[in-house]
Amino acid sequence: MNKREPFVVTISREVGSGGHTVGRILAEKLNVRYLDKQLTQALEKQFQLSAEEIEKLKGKKKNWLSDFVDKVAPVPTAKALGLDPQYTEEAKVRVTTDEIFATEVQILRGFAQMGSCVIAGRSGFHVFKDHPNTFNVFISATLPHRIRRVMDRQGLSEGQAADLINVIDQARENYIMRYAGVSRYDARNYDLTLKADGFSEEELASIIFSCL
Repeated sequence: MNKREPFVVTISREVGSGGHTVGRILAEKLNVRYLDKQLTQALEKQFQLSAEEIEKLKGKKKNWLSDFVDKVAPVPTAKALGLDPQYTEEAKVRVTTDEIFATEVQILRGFAQMGSCVIAGRSGFHVFKDHPNTFNVFISATLPHRIRRVMDRQGLSEGQAADLINVIDQARENYIMRYAGVSRYDARNYDLTLKADGFSEEELASIIFSCL
């Protein structure tokens, strides 16, 4: 990767590995923008859904959940739809994983056009597979490490943390398989893979920085 030209570093990570923090520290070291919550916020604004609801939709193998969507956003405004007001009462919007992915891709590529950045998750390794100056990282950790970190960060019991990790792992794998056609655990997706056990987030960020 050429740091003298606009670049994109993608950080894919297992929940509980500390990858989100690593990405933030790396962005600070590189003095570039770090994109994670900004994307979720943009999706929330686009679809008027909470971050949790978006994650649930993303993890579904089906491409729509009409009963769910009808409940949370039955009739959006004509302005939001870009339609003539006379059609408002007839309008029904089904927020699909296809729509969410398309919006993510649009937002990510738009951010990248604004300059160099570090992007956490969001299928970044796939979205930017044809980008001329990209470095893709995957951060994993052993299950005990992940459970301890989720317990500490979210105040959960060991069982609750393990259950949460399992649900998120499956949802993310479903999402990546659907749109990238590969497992997110396939090391061939990445330029660098790291195991977080025994390292601080600062140390992991420094390792990545040294490889760029």
